[in-house]
Amino acid sequence: MARTRVAIADDHRLMLETVEALLESDGGFDVVAAVDSAATLLVAVERLAPDLVVLDVGMPGTDGLVCLEALRKRHPAVKVVMLSGVDDPRVVQRALGLGAAAFVTKDVDPRDLAAVLRQTLEETVDCRPARLQAADDGVREARRLLTPSELAVLEALARGLVNKQIAAELGIAQQTVKFHLTNVYRKLGLSNRTEAIRFAFTHGLTDGALTLA
Repeated sequence: MARTRVAIADDHRLMLETVEALLESDGGFDVVAAVDSAATLLVAVERLAPDLVVLDVGMPGTDGLVCLEALRKRHPAVKVVMLSGVDDPRVVQRALGLGAAAFVTKDVDPRDLAAVLRQTLEETVDCRPARLQAADDGVREARRLLTPSELAVLEALARGLVNKQIAAELGIAQQTVKFHLTNVYRKLGLSNRTEAIRFAFTHGLTDGALTLA
């Protein structure tokens, strides 16, 4: 079986070498480029035509999100996985909106990285549980499964607000926000904020579709 051709971009040499070593040791990937700038990455993708790009969000000069946008325009067939040291919901939302296939934080278990990338290529990464995969109307399903308070928190999260901002907007304690988010994750079969934002994007919940009447 042919190995997946991967280009990696990260301005931290240690991270770059670590990701390269992890993927090469997996046996299913061939790292064709490991570069430390967005400009170099764009040239490498043009010349080497990888199947997948692993791109750091915080790149010097042209940042990762700007580079992502350029990659999606120039090479729409190439899947891009964003790698970040922070799990900022606004950054996640922006990346997914620009066409990232997945968003992975750098605290991911190194043993899981290859599997995440493989699932992304196979398009099997889906944050929805089985009962939601079959649903055509994500808004209706969310309304059925979640309480009004949980819906309000999810809608605010989908707009990129952090817990402190959600608490202020809804007039509740930050601990209550965390409690509602825990219930949202459990009911929708999600693991974290990134998956919740992806769920919201997948189901078109980022334009006020969950705002309570």
